[in-house]
Amino acid sequence: MSKRDYYEVLGVSKQAGEDELKKAYRRLAMKFHPDRNPGDAAAEEKFKEASEAYEVLTDAQRRAVYDKYGHEGLQRGGGADFGGGGGFADIFGDVFADIFGGGRSGGPRRGADLRYMMELSLEQAVFGTAESIRIPSWDDCGDCHGHGTADGKKPGACPTCGGAGQVRVQQGFFVLQQTCPQCRGRGTLVTDPCRTCRGAGKTRREKTLEVKIPAGVDTGDRIRLSGEGEPGERGAPAGDLYVQINVKPHEVFDRDGNDLHCTVPISIVTAALGGALEVPTLEGRVSIDVPEGTQSGRQFRLRGRGVRSVRSAQSGDLYCNVIVETPVRLSKAQKDLLRQFGDTLDVEGSQHHPEASSWLGKAKRFFDDLTGAS
Repeated sequence: MSKRDYYEVLGVSKQAGEDELKKAYRRLAMKFHPDRNPGDAAAEEKFKEASEAYEVLTDAQRRAVYDKYGHEGLQRGGGADFGGGGGFADIFGDVFADIFGGGRSGGPRRGADLRYMMELSLEQAVFGTAESIRIPSWDDCGDCHGHGTADGKKPGACPTCGGAGQVRVQQGFFVLQQTCPQCRGRGTLVTDPCRTCRGAGKTRREKTLEVKIPAGVDTGDRIRLSGEGEPGERGAPAGDLYVQINVKPHEVFDRDGNDLHCTVPISIVTAALGGALEVPTLEGRVSIDVPEGTQSGRQFRLRGRGVRSVRSAQSGDLYCNVIVETPVRLSKAQKDLLRQFGDTLDVEGSQHHPEASSWLGKAKRFFDDLTGAS
C-alpha cells in the first residue's frame, strides 16, 4: 500500500510554515493518540502516519528531499528513521507537552489569586463608596532573606531535573515532557529549610487596602486589584485580589438591574378621589398625582430615578406599585357610615364597580357553561 502525501496527511499546503505544521499535528495528535483511543488500531495507525509526516516536514533537509523526490527520495537518500533516538524527542517534546500538560518552562510559580467578599448597602452600591479592607499579606522572611533556606543562601538546582523544572518520560516510541516530581516545577530544591518560614521564604502579616467602589455596581460584580493576591514563589509575580460584591436587601426598594421597584400603600379615600402621593427615591422624596379611581396594582414609572449603570451613563427607572389599603379597627360610627356608603353604591348599579362587574360577568358565563344553561 503506497504512502499518502505528507501534506495531505496533515491537511496543510506545501507552503505551510512551522507554526501551521505544529498546529495541524497537534490537532491530529489530540484526536488519534493511542492513550485517547485504547485498543483502536486504526487510530494508532493514523497517529503514527501524522507523526511521521510532521517529523519529516519540520526537518528542513528532509523536507527539501521530499518536496523534490517524494517518498522514494527519502527511502534512498536517508530514511525517515521514525521512532528512533533523541531527535524524535527534540522535535515532539513541545507538542506533547502542550497536549498532555507540563511545558518546557520551569522555575518559580506565580502567586494564587485571592477573593474577598464585600457586602454593601444599596445606597453604597448605587452612589459608589470607598471601603477599607484587611487582607493577608506576606513579607520576605528576615532570617532566610526570602530564599527559604536555613543558611539564607539561594537554594541549589534540583538534582532530578537539573534546574529545568521538567523531566522527560519515555512512553513507548515517544517521549513526554512533564513537571519534575521532586521540585514540582520550581527548578530548585530546598534541602535544609528555614525554621522561621519552613522553607516558604515568606512570613505572613495583614495589611489594609482602600477599595474604591464605582457607582452602579451590583451583586456578582468583581473588582480586580492587580498584584494584591498571594506572592509568587521566590520572586515570581504575585496573584490578584478579586473583591466580590454582594448588595444587601433594602427595606424599601427592590433592585432589578438598573431599575428600582417599591410598593406604596394608599388609602381607600385617595384611591377613590385621587390626590397627591409622596414617594421615596434614593435621592429624596417626590410627589406623584394619583388619579381618581386608582386600583391596587397600578404602577407609576419615574424615569431616571433608578440606578446609573456602572458601564454607561444611562440610568434606570423607579417603578412605584400602589396597593389600596383596607382600613382596620373601625369604630361603630365609622362602620355605620361605610355601610351607608356601600348601600348607595349598590343602588346606583355597577358603574362604581367596573372590575367587580366584569369579574361577575365572567363567573356567570363560566357557571352557565358548566350547567349547560342558555
